[in-house]
Amino acid sequence: MSASTERLAATSRRFSLRRPRLSWLVPVIGPVAFIALWEAVSVSHVVRAVLLPSPVDTLGYLFNALLHGTMATDALVTITRTLIAFAIGALLGVPLGVAFGSSVRLYSSVEFLVDFFRSMPASALIPLFILFFGIADINKIAIAGFSVFLIVMFNSAYGVMNARKSRLLAAKVMGASPFQMFRDVLVFESLPQTFVGLRNGISTALVIVVVAEMFIGSDQGLGYRIIEGEQILHVTDMYASIIVAGLIGYVLNMLFMLADKRLIHWNGK
Repeated sequence: MSASTERLAATSRRFSLRRPRLSWLVPVIGPVAFIALWEAVSVSHVVRAVLLPSPVDTLGYLFNALLHGTMATDALVTITRTLIAFAIGALLGVPLGVAFGSSVRLYSSVEFLVDFFRSMPASALIPLFILFFGIADINKIAIAGFSVFLIVMFNSAYGVMNARKSRLLAAKVMGASPFQMFRDVLVFESLPQTFVGLRNGISTALVIVVVAEMFIGSDQGLGYRIIEGEQILHVTDMYASIIVAGLIGYVLNMLFMLADKRLIHWNGK
């Protein structure tokens, strides 16, 4: 091996040893760049300070509101509504989706309705849910749960309909009954796509709950804080509430990604 080749190999080894030490910096680049841009815009006064407080002021207010104010209570209210709506939608959507997906004729009979309501903006249904449920908590939970139900049911049905034919054939050759094929093959084959629906469902539930809190007679929740901050020009509280809502959505999504990797470890194999 020549001297130049040896130097190149040594350089590559040093780089490969250093790279893992710096890999933790990669996910930080985006947030740091965003905060730097926010600070630059705030300091330059391109946007008036009353409309765009600095990130330092906003984060300082956020920590104080969490520790000494009502931000933690409002966040807990929003999380509770989101989880209840998600649980209702998932508990109804998964079994119905698996049942519809296992029968082409059955799914075809409801396909138009599923696609129609799934394509409709959930905010367009808010007046309808107000008529049925009033402006109490049940309204916010009902409209979010309905949207979660459609997303989860569609993904569960799609997962069943696209089950690997080789596994179905193997189960049939081994003498499995229709119920055993449904329980031991179709249900498990649908789980990867079902988890996609669950991840989308939890994000959708949070979005709709926050929107409902903004516009459906609420006096608690992050959506209420956001719209109130905008109306009375308490923009620091508004931005802080938006950040908390975003962090909640991020954490929920990461939890489902971890659950997916742990529980659906056979996916793709």
